[in-house]
Amino acid sequence: MISKKLNLLFLIILMLTNSTVAEELKKNENQWNFFTGNFDFSDHKQKSVLIGLQHQNENLNRDTFLGNVSPITGGFITENSAAYIYTGIEWNVDMGKKMTFTPSFAPGLYHEGDGKDLGHILEFKSEVQLSYKTSEKSMFGVSYNHVSNASLGDKNPGANSYMFNFIKNF
Repeated sequence: MISKKLNLLFLIILMLTNSTVAEELKKNENQWNFFTGNFDFSDHKQKSVLIGLQHQNENLNRDTFLGNVSPITGGFITENSAAYIYTGIEWNVDMGKKMTFTPSFAPGLYHEGDGKDLGHILEFKSEVQLSYKTSEKSMFGVSYNHVSNASLGDKNPGANSYMFNFIKNF
């Protein structure tokens, strides 16, 4: 089952290397966040491994009183075939020479597959991430998120997840 998910992630990456997309990406500074972790770790019956990918276009960043704000788009899949795609906003708060604190909020669409029923197709992801810069273009981080439907559905069990992140600017 994991190999099917890795094949899907590989297919997405191949689509991004399409010559038209590749040319557009070369024009901009793009940040890619590759992550893996444990989806819904607090529910022992439903927890599962997840893998995901998130994109941020550095040219769309804006400095505000809240820090550096930018749009994000991404998604993840779990070993139980649950999937979540989202788009939202993140704040990059510089915590010193090499540390960055990044809270984010992103609404998205959830498909439970053989995984946890979160109660609605529309779910909201709130996340915090702490990253350590290892080079001018790379960071490693850890993150925690909560996905919930804000009581839009008949039920709202939510899911808590933690991830390990590799962030690379291209």
